[in-house]
Amino acid sequence: MTEQTPSDLLSSFTQAINAGDLEGALALYDGEAAFMASSGTVVRGKEALRDTLAGFIAMKPVLTFNSVDVVQSGDTALVLGSWTLSGTGPDGSPIHLTGRSTDIHRRTGGVWRILVDNPWGTGVLPD
Repeated sequence: MTEQTPSDLLSSFTQAINAGDLEGALALYDGEAAFMASSGTVVRGKEALRDTLAGFIAMKPVLTFNSVDVVQSGDTALVLGSWTLSGTGPDGSPIHLTGRSTDIHRRTGGVWRILVDNPWGTGVLPD
């Protein structure tokens, strides 16, 4: 899928995560992307992003976005979403996470990519 809108990008990301497609999910990030980990640490760079996304994919997740609002200005978009993720923990126990994400998407060459990914909204920020 060619991500012509921020919503297309979100749909492609959800499909990649649910399919366990690590490389497909990673390809949806901008080359300068930053990801807010649950620890409050900002992850940068393709290898660090790969490790972070691999942790999500290891849960064999079912990711669903329940609502999405997009505020776009030119080639930049603020994407606010409400999501749920169900999966399996390392010990085999069920995991159910919910959150509100705050992301920034950037369009380059007509294709949208994730520039800043904060799946925890404003709830996890370093002090």
